[in-house]
Amino acid sequence: MKKFAVIVAGGNGLRMGAFIPKQFLLLKGKPLLWYTLNTFLDVYDDMNIVLVLPEEHIERGEEIVALFDNVHRITITKGGSTRYHSVQNGLKLVEQDSIVFVHDGVRCLVGKELIKRCYEQAINKGSAIPAVAATDSIRIAEGEKSVVADRTKVRIIQTPQTFTSDVLLAAFDQAFTEAFTDEATVVEAFGKEVFLCEGDYNNIKITRPVDLLMAEKILEEL
Repeated sequence: MKKFAVIVAGGNGLRMGAFIPKQFLLLKGKPLLWYTLNTFLDVYDDMNIVLVLPEEHIERGEEIVALFDNVHRITITKGGSTRYHSVQNGLKLVEQDSIVFVHDGVRCLVGKELIKRCYEQAINKGSAIPAVAATDSIRIAEGEKSVVADRTKVRIIQTPQTFTSDVLLAAFDQAFTEAFTDEATVVEAFGKEVFLCEGDYNNIKITRPVDLLMAEKILEEL
């Protein structure tokens, strides 16, 4: 089945304290986004990538894409005002009858085994939402009070959130609501059940300076 990865890289880097969006920051001499693209290109020879970028940074993205020999497998499009609208724009370039991965561009340490695991489950169940168990104590705030949550039931959601194209494309025809926090919530609102799969603790999202240091350490150990 055809494979499309919609890589969403629309962050502005404010929490990083950077002057450029975090997806363009360097990790061991290469932009974060380079690592993400490289893994998706390497995992399957027939993977096509739709890279969603802020319009004002498309030229910077083109410079990164030009570093790859198989540049013909990457298409760049501009993002929208929210993550939902950015994904929606990317999905306009996705063909029917395919498996679609939607991935955060700054989860630059995504592993090939995780991508393969998501693909196989999406083929069998229609969706694969990578998740890892919570390792910290969890409390639910209720006004000025809080209650302890059973962390054995809590899962931390990651990407690539993976679906069959018939479900995902139809789900993103819905009108946007603030309740849409990720692709899974969009698909659930469309009336389809979503299924979790085993995530990867190394698949961290780079949002703060300390995350960049963690990523460097993980790369050294891989």
